[in-house]
Amino acid sequence: MAKMKGAIVVDIEKCKGCEVCRVACPNDVIAIAQEVNHKGYHYAYQEHQENCVGCANCAVVCPDGVITVYKVKLSD
Repeated sequence: MAKMKGAIVVDIEKCKGCEVCRVACPNDVIAIAQEVNHKGYHYAYQEHQENCVGCANCAVVCPDGVITVYKVKLSD
């Protein structure tokens, strides 16, 4: 079976920092930033990219739909 590598992109200006995505991630890929966006929220971001498998749990549970998940098939 081909191995997959994942990556997420968070629209930080729309993220409200609810942390639901962080809790849903099985590989501890997501963290909450110390900085705030223009609305004053601490936003989610991909901290440990190397652990992402592209499962999309974060995007599914995001109440604002601000997470996009990408998957790349790794060469054998």
